[in-house]
Amino acid sequence: MFQAASKSYLSRKSVHKIIDDHAAGGDGLKRAMGWASLMSLGVGGIIGAGIFVLTGTAAANYAGPGVMISFILSGLACAFVALCYAELASLIPVSGSTYTYTYVTLGEIFAWIIGWNLVLEYAAGAATVAVGWGGYFNRVMQGLGIHVPPELTTAFFADPTAHGAPPGAVHGLFNVPAAGIVLLLTALLVRGTSESTLFNNVIVAIKVTVVLMVIVFGAAHIDHANWSPLIPENTGEFGAYGWSGVVRGASVVFFAYIGFDSVSTAAQEAHNPQRDVPIGIIGSLIICTILYVAVAAVATGVVNYKELGVPDPMALVMDRTGVSWLAWAVKLGALAGLTTAILVLLYGQTRIFFAMAHDGLLPPIFAKLHPAWRTPAVSQILVGVVVALAAGLLPLDILGEMVSIGTLAAFALVCLSLLRLRRMHPELRRPFRAPGTPWLPIAGILSCFALMVALPLDTWLRLLIWTVIGVAIYLFYGIKHAKRLH
Repeated sequence: MFQAASKSYLSRKSVHKIIDDHAAGGDGLKRAMGWASLMSLGVGGIIGAGIFVLTGTAAANYAGPGVMISFILSGLACAFVALCYAELASLIPVSGSTYTYTYVTLGEIFAWIIGWNLVLEYAAGAATVAVGWGGYFNRVMQGLGIHVPPELTTAFFADPTAHGAPPGAVHGLFNVPAAGIVLLLTALLVRGTSESTLFNNVIVAIKVTVVLMVIVFGAAHIDHANWSPLIPENTGEFGAYGWSGVVRGASVVFFAYIGFDSVSTAAQEAHNPQRDVPIGIIGSLIICTILYVAVAAVATGVVNYKELGVPDPMALVMDRTGVSWLAWAVKLGALAGLTTAILVLLYGQTRIFFAMAHDGLLPPIFAKLHPAWRTPAVSQILVGVVVALAAGLLPLDILGEMVSIGTLAAFALVCLSLLRLRRMHPELRRPFRAPGTPWLPIAGILSCFALMVALPLDTWLRLLIWTVIGVAIYLFYGIKHAKRLH
């Protein structure tokens, strides 16, 4: 009996069957994306809360001007993973992304665990970014003289005395702007991939323009004294300046890179996934890494790093340039950036659920497509409502605590999956081959693990609890309904 159960837990999908099914076009999803749209999808997912918020947080609290190096370290770790993603996505062009790669190489139980933990990246990540969007939206409204009651802009579970609020401060009821933007984007995604892609492409163009404006206008006001020393002395606390602070800063700003992997979840809706997906993944990561390092250089050059620990650091930087209209442009650009980040994360979550439901590990309703729009409409609505409730009720710190560690775990498994697949099926034709294998995926695994180690212990404990809950769901539902005729 134990042996039979073990075979069920470790059963693997046939990579040949996946490739044949995709070639036959039996998935039902509409193919509506070329390489440019996929690259735009990646940039839309990456440029968001990271560049507009976390740059200041990491500089002020951990790395100082060395946050530039933190972005390079995180980008390097992501580059190792991105090359592995590109090979796997071109070889297995389906919507399951990391979940499917793990199912093919490591087995069903590992695929379920990673699929469950991807909820932390996509759903929890979307809620986290939505709260940040609500904060920028409120500041824009205040600048226009419109004051929304604090009860309707603060999460119910937020501490009303946090951030210097006096005792007896108004307790939040529901973060209406955060929940509202989630529901609005959910409606757009339900309507169709083509419409969502056009919207994403337009907004990505706007926010990249704003980021370039920050770099160009800010560069003229850099005071080189603000870069000295590049890495401030260690304060005696782990992760507060010094090289340990640079590494801790890399773990913090890693959240800024979450999104490039969402390109792989769109492989099943690409015109030519073998060509377009690698271009989309690698291209979006290169573009965003360059922009991140440049923005970090400008921010820490214009403003002393100790002053950057504010909710809207880029607006502060532009205020210091003396060009007042630029602060407004940055706030509007931040809204655009956060909007597309939410859109991409909501999109990615339903595509993971689509693949899991198609395999029987989740109820079939998550794989049901709308007859006209060819989108997983019911799944998209369910995910949107849950994310909207989380964004409305939970504060930013609670939502954001586990996103990075869940993503790092998934990225490490992508690298491991590449190693396993190379050994299991060396005969397969690979439209894109990750260079330097096996050393490149090994470097990816070690980089992800190093960033995970830099995260606090309580984050690891929450990940463990979340995983235990997921395994329980698998044992009660997934293992009984899994389709193992691979």
